[in-house]
Amino acid sequence: MQTAVSGSVVDQQKIDIKNIPVHVEVHTPSANKAPEYAPRNRIYVRAVKGLHQAVRRYMGFVFMGLFMLLPWLQYEGHQAILLDITEQKFNIFALTLWPQDFTILAWIFIIAAYALFFITAFYGRVWCGYLCPQTVWTFIFIWFEEKIQGTRNQRMKLDAEPWSGVKFFKKAATHFCWLAFSLLTSLIFVGYFTPVADLFMQFFTLEASFWAVTSVLFFTLCTYGNAGWMREIMCTHICPYARFQSAMFDKDTFTVTYDEKRGENRGPRSRKDKDYKEKGLGDCIDCNLCVHVCPTGIDIRNGLQYECINCGACIDACDDTMSKMGYPPGLISYTTEHSLNGKPTRVLRPKLLGYLLVLLAVCTAFAWTLYSRVPLEMNIIRDRGALFRTNNDGLVENTYTLSISNKSQHTVVFDLSVSADASFNWIGPHQVSLNGGETGSVPISLALDPYSTKERSLEITFTVQQQDNAEVQLQQATKFFLGNR
Repeated sequence: MQTAVSGSVVDQQKIDIKNIPVHVEVHTPSANKAPEYAPRNRIYVRAVKGLHQAVRRYMGFVFMGLFMLLPWLQYEGHQAILLDITEQKFNIFALTLWPQDFTILAWIFIIAAYALFFITAFYGRVWCGYLCPQTVWTFIFIWFEEKIQGTRNQRMKLDAEPWSGVKFFKKAATHFCWLAFSLLTSLIFVGYFTPVADLFMQFFTLEASFWAVTSVLFFTLCTYGNAGWMREIMCTHICPYARFQSAMFDKDTFTVTYDEKRGENRGPRSRKDKDYKEKGLGDCIDCNLCVHVCPTGIDIRNGLQYECINCGACIDACDDTMSKMGYPPGLISYTTEHSLNGKPTRVLRPKLLGYLLVLLAVCTAFAWTLYSRVPLEMNIIRDRGALFRTNNDGLVENTYTLSISNKSQHTVVFDLSVSADASFNWIGPHQVSLNGGETGSVPISLALDPYSTKERSLEITFTVQQQDNAEVQLQQATKFFLGNR
């Protein structure tokens, strides 16, 4: 009886086991069965005119002009901007930076980072749309396409046609222009790191060094591949900025946005149709021009997307359509989420003010670093063979080597001196003349009467001062040893 009851209890506590299939379905990339796995389609960007594109083009012209002009400028007989890596010095007009001035370069990069954060928090990803080299070069390459192959529809038709002499000529001319422009800009870029005039002459006369030629060809292929072939892939898949930009966005950030309440429902209609709202239609006529002009190929009407670079092309295209239809502009505009929801936009908010305060603090630190910078460096090297010795006159001598670097661009004469609580005999030169960027070693011996002090060592300070400018001076302390007393 007990056995039967026990068995019944065990049956009631038994957990049912369910067999789970272990078959795994593998989804193979197939454009026919799974469109989401389809390979990248070529984006044919349509030309558009408008305020934002005019601003983008003018900014591109200005900064591209500066990029090409700056390395050719001369300052006091030398290239104004020359980042000479082999000599380990950066000449920027009157300023010369050495490896010891790494702090200044660090401040520059920090300022650029926080300026980018501030602009992004305020006006979205406008850096990408207006000044990013990838975007600037891409639009230049698209301009070559338009001038050689025609409009968007003509380019699509040309690609769909079978190969012919005309098609080959247009394609070859396009790629030739791409490569020529890439080579030109690569030479200019490498010219920031080596004398640009010599680089151009030696490159085309086949006399340039191996590393110069390699650098030019490398950047030429990179520019040609990025702006000619990869284009939006750089923005959507490779550039990390697209991935973390949303961390700087909030509901008061101005971004390119489609007004869904005003635009939906979409639908075509004639210009004379004034009763479209009674039919349940919004202002969007579903012309798809906003998609055709987008360099990354997105539909801004689907909402904010990380691929959007805030170039404003869709705004200009939509405003032009609204003008032709007789509708008010602004269906697509730079606006905020709060503004779309009928709430006031807070421009001065904690996040933006935080970025601004940090940016101002970093700029102040950078300015102070430049102001307090002394174009001079000194290292004191003691005689490691003997800390001290007694000469024939019974004086205790210490020998030092002053390694002095002239970090300016001019020849400078420096005065050398020492200060201490005792009177030393100076053995060695009191002056040294150094060319711009030169480092010199000056051996100095100091002698002291051992009975003039009871100390075993003394604190002394060497001073190096520019002869014609007392404000340029550097002091460094060291020890003078007298030995066991």
